Amino acid sequence: MLRIKADYTKCTGCRQCEVICSLQHKENTINPKTSRIRVFMREDLFFPVIAGPYTDAECNARAFVTIGDREYDECWICRASCPVKPWFKEPDTEIPLKCDFCGEPPDPQCVKWCFQEALTLVEVPD
Repeated sequence: MLRIKADYTKCTGCRQCEVICSLQHKENTINPKTSRIRVFMREDLFFPVIAGPYTDAECNARAFVTIGDREYDECWICRASCPVKPWFKEPDTEIPLKCDFCGEPPDPQCVKWCFQEALTLVEVPD
């Protein structure tokens, strides 16, 4: 089974993944709000979070983090990947956005265009 692994120590917050994902899903349009990946910042670290079942989010904290003007408990990483309660929604239609690996066969553009190699495609056991 393929997954996209995020290495938070390598992410520089360039948000190239958000741009390329939005271009992939809305031809000739750059709108990170339509991206299936979002980069959040906490202190001086950046966290790429992918909406959908193709990530391995670990539950490791119950502290609170502020993103913009909202406060979240650190379950936000898991919630973004949760198949039951989608967090990212299409701005115009409110349809939940989920990573689709950029088609079949899988060719995730966020991985391909991540020059820092913070995103990698990995094989995990079922």
